[in-house]
Amino acid sequence: MRNKNNKHIGIEIDPELHYKLHYISKYHGRSGNGQILYLIRQAIKEFEESVEPIELPEDIKESKK
Repeated sequence: MRNKNNKHIGIEIDPELHYKLHYISKYHGRSGNGQILYLIRQAIKEFEESVEPIELPEDIKESKK
């Protein structure tokens, strides 16, 4: 079931990039959306480890409860 608090991002990509994304997703047993979320989480983790932790605003902290 979809979480009403989740945000939606629409992106436009070329057919080659789309095909390759889904190829990699399938290889790892993920959906295309799952692969994108995995890559975003990895980028955030790398940033927070190499630069600085990202502090969430209070309204986002509250919505996670």
